[in-house]
Amino acid sequence: MVRVSGKIRRLLVDAGLVSDEDWAAARERGGQPLATLLSQGALTETALLATLGSAAGVAPVDMSRMRPDPNALALIPQDMCLEHGILPLAKNDDILTIVISDPFDVLLLDDLKRLTRCSVRTVLSHPAAIKTASDTLFDTGSRQVDDLLGSVSGNEVEVAVEQEQENIEAAAVSSEDAPAVKLMNLIILRGLKEKASDIHIEPGESAMRVRYRVDGAMYEALRPPTTIGPALLSRLKIMSSLDIAERFAPQDGKFQIRFENRKIDFRLSILPVVGGEKAVMRILDTGSMSLKLDSLGYEQKTLDDIKRASNAAYGMLLLTGPTGSGKSTTLYSCIKEVATPDVNVVTVEDPVEYRMDGINQVPVNPKRGMTFAGALRSILRQDPDIVLVGEIRDTETADIAVKAALTGHLVLSTLHTNDAATTITRLVDMGIDPFMVSSSLLCIGAQRLARKLCLHCRIKLEALPKDELLSVGYLEPEIEALEIWGPNPEGCQRCKDGYKGRFAILETLYLEGELKRMVVERRSAMEIKTAAMRLGMLTLRRVGLLNVARGKTSLEEVLRTTLDDK
Repeated sequence: MVRVSGKIRRLLVDAGLVSDEDWAAARERGGQPLATLLSQGALTETALLATLGSAAGVAPVDMSRMRPDPNALALIPQDMCLEHGILPLAKNDDILTIVISDPFDVLLLDDLKRLTRCSVRTVLSHPAAIKTASDTLFDTGSRQVDDLLGSVSGNEVEVAVEQEQENIEAAAVSSEDAPAVKLMNLIILRGLKEKASDIHIEPGESAMRVRYRVDGAMYEALRPPTTIGPALLSRLKIMSSLDIAERFAPQDGKFQIRFENRKIDFRLSILPVVGGEKAVMRILDTGSMSLKLDSLGYEQKTLDDIKRASNAAYGMLLLTGPTGSGKSTTLYSCIKEVATPDVNVVTVEDPVEYRMDGINQVPVNPKRGMTFAGALRSILRQDPDIVLVGEIRDTETADIAVKAALTGHLVLSTLHTNDAATTITRLVDMGIDPFMVSSSLLCIGAQRLARKLCLHCRIKLEALPKDELLSVGYLEPEIEALEIWGPNPEGCQRCKDGYKGRFAILETLYLEGELKRMVVERRSAMEIKTAAMRLGMLTLRRVGLLNVARGKTSLEEVLRTTLDDK
């Protein structure tokens, strides 16, 4: 693991780029604090390289444009490059140029001089950029998978399955060297390195298919032989304490692994399909999740609305959006904003995705009678100040949540609707009296996740016709100075297909005055939305278009993830 010297932390703190508290909080999340701060947006790569380069007198380089010389690569073992986060770039006579992320590691530099018998010249780059370039050059993960798949035989797989069925405990220990165990470890490891949110393992006639969901898009990574399928599924069931003999009923489980010095939770779902069983693993990486509302990148208007509702003494804040749109992250961030030692916060979730210190979290368990409604009734007898309900699924839960919001509690929850305005009509359709909805609801947020353009390879597009820009929602004064960027289809070393990472698009509808009266009068969702826009509400489409104008995402991505406001 690449270590970060204390001098880097001190330089960043002295430069005012981070605080000691930010560094400590990032360290508590596990992994590397520098990588955590960069991934959360608390520190920019440009500012980091400028500060370190200036202090050490080392020039920064763009790794996406570098093509290391094979003669230079041969001088340093791959293991050493990966362990220390370095990469040889070029060799001229006895001068070896090496890219490094920590220019103050003098012991490493001395080791490199002795090993290579060259004068070492260093250049500077971001640790993740060096790692990406190293993974591409060495491609160790793919090589391991190819070697492993080439060694798999049907007999080995059958023996492994039989052993697991006979003795689960013994198989979990004795099969550590089995092909299925090795392959499953590599599949999971590759998913973590790719920063996937989900891993899909699907049966097929001639071969299985392993797919990853990265930044919301699915792509195929591996095609293991069908003979190893039963052993892979058995291995997953053992890891999740499920019944390996059951192959004709759905099963859900979870397990935890340690990766880069932090704990990562996996939620497993197994479903019988034609040809066998399909497994989907949801990766819940708390180390990469930012819990500060200010760092989530919301528009100032929507951020103010969310903060205003989160700090209210009582009432209800609802978030809506499809599965995987970041609703849980936003709700946890709201809780983090207001959770203090003098506040009693209780949550009821299905399942508990992220564990938070100082918060009482209740998992739903329908098999034992612990439903959302039942748990919510019990929670209200626990003297709570703030209640988080994972999801309002039925009228009973909605009724209890509304009444709790009216009796001095702050209630946060989610609902599945298309936008903020239709959430109101959805609650009324569920049987909640419009007056109760108007009195209890503070704010409704609708959220989507859109892919971010890779800033290293994005391309500037030709201006679209004025009527097209007006039709998608741009205002006439905005069009003249508008620059639209798009993804580079070929991508670069830092991205896939021109996109890297995702960000939240959030619209907020804060209920007050005229809007509350419209709810009581049972006005339609479109009428409420039109009035809210007139009063300054930023819709999902509008927020998306603002980010297109900033060059953060593409117009096609916004049109894909949001609906027209008309």
